[in-house]
Parts: sequence; structure tokens; C-alpha cells
Amino acid sequence: MIVGLTLSGLTAFPLRWESRVLTSLFGVDSAPNPEMISGMRWWLVTVRNGLQETYTRYPFIAYGTDWLAFAHLILAILFIGPLRDPVKNIWVIEFGLIACVLVVPMAIICGQIRGIPFYWRLIDCSFGVLGFMTLWLARKWTIEAKSNGQREAL
Repeated sequence: MIVGLTLSGLTAFPLRWESRVLTSLFGVDSAPNPEMISGMRWWLVTVRNGLQETYTRYPFIAYGTDWLAFAHLILAILFIGPLRDPVKNIWVIEFGLIACVLVVPMAIICGQIRGIPFYWRLIDCSFGVLGFMTLWLARKWTIEAKSNGQREAL
């Protein structure tokens, strides 16, 4: 969780640059508008153009994604507690489980409202599913260790 949240946070800062890299990797860096292509490549060009236009005309909008990045980094720090003492900090693991469950309706509902393609919303949902599986195992192992009296061994 710490690594995932940190990477997710750090990648939320250079969105315009990342969108240019992705369109280049997908071979659509020279596509001026999304109507010329389809599927994932259409979405990448749409995002690239939207970020370029928005950041050029309204650069303060990027401040919102800076705060998004900051929140991811702060949440990563939160998970240091369970890394150091999982039994004492099991509430953080449970908080993470709840957050992971909430990723799915957030992505499905808000993604629909914002016009995000369904396949991209599934990608977003996958972060919640993978995070949930990781934290579920952490919680399971923490409960087992606690019941075995191995708090100090953790």
C-alpha cells in the first residue's frame, strides 16, 4: 500500500508530461484530435488535449491534482503504522479496506457522470480490488499473529 500510494501520488504531479509520453508510446503523439482514432488511443489523445488546453489557459486547475498527489502521499505515510506494529494499528488496515471498497462505486458513478470510458473506470476499480486483496491478507495475518500471541514477533 505504501509503494502503491506513493507511486500513485508522485504520478499525479506531471500529468501533462505523462499524457504526452503515453500518446507517444501508443503511436498517436501526432494525432491532433481524438476523432481520427478510437478505443484506448482515442481516450489518451482526449486526455492529452484536455490537459494541454486546460493547463495552458487555466494553470491553477493543476493545483487540484497537486492536492490529489499530496493526499496519496499522506495516506502512504499513514500505512507506516501497520508496517511498524500491525496489531496496534489494525484500524489503519481496516480504514484502507473501507477505502478500497469505496473506490468501486466512486469510479463507476463519478466516472459515468464525468464521461470517463467504462474500460478506464474498470482500470480505476482494479486499484481498489488489488488494494483490498493486499489489505485483507495483512488483516488476516495480523489477526492470526495476535491470536497466537506473537505481537512482539511482528
